[in-house]
Amino acid sequence: MLKQRIITALLLLVILLPALFAEKPEPFVFLSLILIAAGAWEWGRLNGLSRWASIASGALSLLVCSALWFWGVVLLPWPVMWLVAGNAWVLLGAWMLQRGVAGWSQWSVAWRWSLGLVALCLAWLAIAQARWQGANFLLSVLALVWAADVFAYFAGRAWGGRFFKVKLAPFISPGKTWEGVVGGMVGVMLLSLAWMQADRYFEFTVTSFHSRLWHQGWWLWLAALVFMTAMSVVGDLVESLIKRSAGVKDSSGLLPGHGGVLDRVDALLPTLPLAMMLMSWTS
Repeated sequence: MLKQRIITALLLLVILLPALFAEKPEPFVFLSLILIAAGAWEWGRLNGLSRWASIASGALSLLVCSALWFWGVVLLPWPVMWLVAGNAWVLLGAWMLQRGVAGWSQWSVAWRWSLGLVALCLAWLAIAQARWQGANFLLSVLALVWAADVFAYFAGRAWGGRFFKVKLAPFISPGKTWEGVVGGMVGVMLLSLAWMQADRYFEFTVTSFHSRLWHQGWWLWLAALVFMTAMSVVGDLVESLIKRSAGVKDSSGLLPGHGGVLDRVDALLPTLPLAMMLMSWTS
């Protein structure tokens, strides 16, 4: 399993990194479009749709995102839309976690399916807009989520249950701990400080998400990083809740050793739109 996981990760890096750092944003935006369409196919399957209906879900997301690209929506700021999307993720995410697996199962399939496709299309639009701003900006947002996940994992393994007697979400994801969440937040702050130093040292043409926050004040930087880390956890827990409701371990087997696309981007689904929301406030 570990060997398979490493091979898949290396192959993804070989494909994605050249596209991410290409002179123009189009290659990475196109690849992200394919990944989101695959995620929409997985979403159909997780909600009990038939094989062809799930394929149609992927095709519909591909069509919608392509239309947004063709019409130039990716080049427009849309501050109100990001504000609505960000608030929707906060409110709906909290509501879903409070209601639990049983609550999610009570929603109609049409509602669940529609909600997921909107979330996926908004995530793609956020990716596209972030990449159009610059590779350094997009990568700094992606790395924030990855750092939160990695530091939370190791902090949870090392100190889980030592300081907090209650698990984070025992009925949704029993392995997650509050110690892991705190460790993730600390790790994100360390990453952010290092990234800002790199911005200054290398004098990047496009500054990172972290530097833009810091320029608005250290208090906003701190609050935003805590908020973004917390919402990355929410994205992870929401997908775990949905998989439990569907009775599956992974969203699919598209990425051997890693599960499916949704398993890799779950924490990004809320954080990418929220990053664009924060940037629209501070521009």
